[in-house]
Amino acid sequence: MTPVAYDWHLTHDLDVFLGRAGEFLRSRPAEHTVPLTVTDTLRRRGPHGFGEEAPVFGFLEREGSVRAAFFRTPPYPLSVTPLSEEDADALAARLADAGHSPPGVFADHAGATAFAEAWQRRAGATAILRRRERLYRLETLTPPQPASPGRARVATKADRSQLIRWHGEFAEFIGEGGARDDGAWADDRISYGGVTLWETPDGTPVSMAGATAPVAGQIRVAPVYTPADLRGRGYAGAATAEVSRAALASGAEEVLLFADLANPTSNGLYRRIGYRPVSDFARYDFTT
Repeated sequence: MTPVAYDWHLTHDLDVFLGRAGEFLRSRPAEHTVPLTVTDTLRRRGPHGFGEEAPVFGFLEREGSVRAAFFRTPPYPLSVTPLSEEDADALAARLADAGHSPPGVFADHAGATAFAEAWQRRAGATAILRRRERLYRLETLTPPQPASPGRARVATKADRSQLIRWHGEFAEFIGEGGARDDGAWADDRISYGGVTLWETPDGTPVSMAGATAPVAGQIRVAPVYTPADLRGRGYAGAATAEVSRAALASGAEEVLLFADLANPTSNGLYRRIGYRPVSDFARYDFTT
């Protein structure tokens, strides 16, 4: 039987992937913020920065030009750049033929839906819409007024246990508890000053706002977390405004963040600070 020819190319080699798809990803840094920041993390932390299983990458190439790309860092779902229904179906076929079985997909809403429908046809799975998110871009930073009492500071090694605990609580809150090593996350963020803490006047940390390392001129604020018993006091807004200010001061051309559309409080907060919608994303989970 003649092998099927695919325009989708798969690899486990990050350098090969970025060598072919890097320019394409950098061409639209806001739209491609997730693959840009994840591959940057893998460069710093190594191939097992998100889990023990090797990541897989892929790109769609036609006439010598890359048109779309994807990555998966197990145990996380597949993440794809925007793609048509036809290209989504071709990707589903390529992954199924190669023996891959992603637990879900995250992408812009149209692309995620196209792949979820294609995977249902190709793999016989059931796709369940788990979460809808909105990507925001900072326009004019407007710090909350009145300001919450306290001050911001960048987390250091002395805060490692605090960051581990809060990251674990945040992961549980969004339904991804245990998916990533909280200690590895804390170490990575501390290494480049990637978490800002908001402290009360007596020096007690009450909220955190993280930021990805700069890549392709963009920085994404993530995660933003305040313990449940401390919410409603403006701490998250203060921390987010400060980490956004620092990102701008560092020279970022675009400062981005995602917000769960099921949480009107966070969406309203980010709009008041100066963030404006870019596009909507969706996360589907697959069950058999």
